Amino acid sequence: QVHLVESGGGLVQAGGSLRLSCTNYGSSFSIDDMGWYRQAPGKQREAAAIITSGGITNYADFVKGRFTIYRDNAKNTVDLQMNNLEPEDTGVYYCYVKMYDLGYWGQGTQVTVSS
Repeated sequence: QVHLVESGGGLVQAGGSLRLSCTNYGSSFSIDDMGWYRQAPGKQREAAAIITSGGITNYADFVKGRFTIYRDNAKNTVDLQMNNLEPEDTGVYYCYVKMYDLGYWGQGTQVTVSS
């Protein structure tokens, strides 16, 4: 099983930075994609950044140039460095892992960006 624990959310002013971290304390065998999704208030959850097992990254248009995703297979972690944050980035950020074509989610961490 996969057990994801996130940390690093919080309150930051516009233009500031945060780094989200996610550790998988469960099985890491055959982990495929890892990533981060966000859910803004009143909106659906959407992918922000994904990284494959081979290190290929894919970013949503709304984060390109501002966010960077990192993956450490040895430590079973996936981090999201978020720079130049905007109030529109406010929401709950969820860590995501795909294994054997099944998706697993962390509990979410709140990010609030004040203007």
